[in-house]
Amino acid sequence: MTTRELLYVKTVADTHNISKAAKKLFVAQPSLSQSLQRIEETIGTRLFIRGSDGLKLTYAGEKYYQMACTILKIYDDFEAEISDMNDLKTGHISFGITNHLGAITLPMVMPQFKEECPGIDLDIFEGSTELQEEKLISGDLDFSIMHAPVDGTDPNPSLNYEILARHPFVIAISRNDPLVKLAKPRDGYLYPVLDVKLLEHHPLLTLHKEQRIRHVTDSVLKKAGIHPEIKFVSRNYMTLEKLAAEGIGFTLLPSDYININLYGNPPAYLSIEDKYSAYWSLCITTIKGAFLSRADQRFLDIIRATLSNT
Repeated sequence: MTTRELLYVKTVADTHNISKAAKKLFVAQPSLSQSLQRIEETIGTRLFIRGSDGLKLTYAGEKYYQMACTILKIYDDFEAEISDMNDLKTGHISFGITNHLGAITLPMVMPQFKEECPGIDLDIFEGSTELQEEKLISGDLDFSIMHAPVDGTDPNPSLNYEILARHPFVIAISRNDPLVKLAKPRDGYLYPVLDVKLLEHHPLLTLHKEQRIRHVTDSVLKKAGIHPEIKFVSRNYMTLEKLAAEGIGFTLLPSDYININLYGNPPAYLSIEDKYSAYWSLCITTIKGAFLSRADQRFLDIIRATLSNT
């Protein structure tokens, strides 16, 4: 078997579709189909079966996929070591980050890195934290900049989460809502504090279940023992923030994402008591025991120096 064959099977497994895999691999679809058929004939068993949502790996396919990920990662690590030998004159970094976090953090760190290492190519995957974790485990990413799993949930045992900073969440709600007057200033809090329990009968604006902001929101509401009705679900926290300002409901969002200057009619921001653990932790996520090149390490050093508050 060749590295090309390993890559073919891995890509089809990741995309669940021959056509999508062929486009990603820059090969003709019939050629890819024939290659897969030859691979299955060589090993004497099927690697894929067709399901309702596309191609799925058989048990043998799962074993082949795991082996392919391992071997391809070894090749990637070898290339990274060669880059180290070239003293960072050439090389490649592949890392993940969420869309919103990327918009905030990358402009802060990439200029310095590109000035120091102009010959290093950056391949950036933007996706949810769950997708990033999957790609880390499959060997597609060297590391990810994300938010760590929420307290009370089980982190992936294969991953290491290096905490850089902790940011509290706030309640965003219309400035005309009567609850705003019930919030009281307290030492140590940026905004007046509102008891989350008072939101029981207010409509909730929230993100999708796979998004980390939603994880924190659900955790806070569970600790408060309330179950507000979900009024609207979006993938964009800014949409929810603007809807909250217009009195459609309330939303919880991280304080480091707030930019009042973007809004002509900003919502009221209210702090949440510490007992609800309303925060998330910015972290560097890597596979435990993974090889990180000098280019990886230099990029991460800049991330640490720029974003850490721990």
